[in-house]
This record gives sequence, C-alpha cells and structure tokens, in this order.
Amino acid sequence: MKHWIQAARLRTLPLSVSGIIVGSFYAMSQSMFNWKIVLFALSTTLGLQILSNFANDYGDGVKGTDNEDRIGPKRAIQSGVITPKAMKRAMLFTSVLTMFSACLLIYCSFKTYHFGYSLFFFVLGLLAVASAIRYTVGNSAYGYRGYGDLFVFIFFGLVSTMGIYFMFAKSLQDGYLLLLPATAIGFLSVGVLNLNNMRDEASDRKSGKQTLVVRMGGANAKKYHYFLVIGAMLLVILFAVLNDFHFDQYLFLIAYIPMIKHLKTVRNNTNPRDLDPELKKLALSTFMLSVLLSLCLIYFLSDILVNNA
Repeated sequence: MKHWIQAARLRTLPLSVSGIIVGSFYAMSQSMFNWKIVLFALSTTLGLQILSNFANDYGDGVKGTDNEDRIGPKRAIQSGVITPKAMKRAMLFTSVLTMFSACLLIYCSFKTYHFGYSLFFFVLGLLAVASAIRYTVGNSAYGYRGYGDLFVFIFFGLVSTMGIYFMFAKSLQDGYLLLLPATAIGFLSVGVLNLNNMRDEASDRKSGKQTLVVRMGGANAKKYHYFLVIGAMLLVILFAVLNDFHFDQYLFLIAYIPMIKHLKTVRNNTNPRDLDPELKKLALSTFMLSVLLSLCLIYFLSDILVNNA
C-alpha cells in the first residue's frame, strides 16, 4: 500500500482540485450550489490526476526515461517495487473508477434534461482519461513531443474551473470573468510541470524526451516560468478588480508571498536538483490561492445577501 500511495504522488493532488474549488465557489457566489456536484467533480479530478501519475510512472519506466540520471524521487517501476503489469492493471482500474465518477457527476448536474450537455461532458471525460494515459504511454506519447503543457493548461485550468461552473449554471453567460482565474490556475499548473521538466532537463534530453524545456533550453525555461507565475498573479488581481472586490476581499494576496519567494529561488537556482522542493511549494501555493480566493467570493455573496435583506 505504501508503494501505491507513493506512486499516486499525493503532493500533486491539492493542485489538481484548485480549479474545482474556485469554479464551485464562484457558482456559490451567484447563489448556485450542489454538494453532490462538488463531491463527484473532486473525485473525478483526483482520479484523473492519479491516473496521470500512474501512467507517467509506467510510460517513463518502460521507456527507460526514469534511470539513474533522473534527479527527482525514484518512481515505482524504476525502483522495482511495482511491476509494469501491475501498474497497467492499476491504470485500467483507475480509468474505470474515474469514468464512473464522471458519469455520476454528469447525472447529478444534468439529470435527463440536457442530453447534449451530458454527451459533451461524457466525451470530454473520455478525452481527459485518454490524454492522461497518452502523456507518456505509447510510441506517439505527446509528453515526449513537448505538448504536456497544453494538456495541463486545458484540463486542470480551463476545463476544471469553467467546466464545474457550467455544470451549475448550464451556461457561461454570467461566468465569463471566471476565465481569468481559470487561466491563472492553468498557468500555475503548467508552472509545476515546467519545474519538473527544468529539474529533469539533462536526463530528458539524454533519453530523447523532447519536453518544452528541452526544446527551449534552461535559460528560456526560467523566463517562461516567470511569465506563468507572474501572469497568473496579475490575472487574479484583474479578476478581483473587475468584480469590484472590497479592500478586505484581497485576502488572496497572502498566497503571493510564497510565490514571490519561489520566483526568487528559481531565478537564483544553478543546481536543477534544488528545484525539486519547489514543485510542492508552488502546488501548495496554488491550492492556498484557490482557497483564499474562494473565501473572498463567499464574502462577496454574504455582502450581497446583507444588502438585499
């Protein structure tokens, strides 16, 4: 059990639910909420993240990308504690559970009244599961061609945040401003992946894994990282301004403190090995930002209710 928990890479899970939290509480700020939708959205997203982690362990393990040159923690197949066959079974099992959770989510959201929406989100769920697997698995794995950033941005940023809101509202007409924090969370999620690829640049280059970092080089990868993190911070501030936040609703700025410290660490870094702890720091900072921003949105709702009383 310990090895399977390690293979699931728990430190990545808070990051994966950040979009769900913000999208759900934005819907709540508009007087729309259903705990069943939130519960199944969280379980679906966590299942997708765990599946992605299992698939990465398997794909990089059988390809030999995870070897003695890799800087990060040893993965399950690399260290031999889990066999490739067992990991494939775990991927299948996790895929089934994730799609089952997705079906429950779709039913709780649309019941039998919106067949078109239900079909769209079912297909989207299948695409998400397939994308999580194909990141490193197979001869045409897109993570080996530099497209992993795009997958993370779309599914853990836009789809996660905007999708859960749509399941409440059945429309994006009143939620277009949510695109700003959705993009921000997507940027920060990509930032975590970028850190991972910066850490593993030498071993990835040697094994032929053409990540975006390998393609652009370490110096440009740092500039790309600044763009992702600083861009995310500015987008959330713009979201607050456009929503007319009161001065005491800017509590989310507290999450910027560890992010700024993180940027200084990345700027001064000369040893890729030292970037490994930064993955957890940026992931937890993103999660903290989503929670604090959500609390500010609930404050916004309570203020509306008081004014209407």
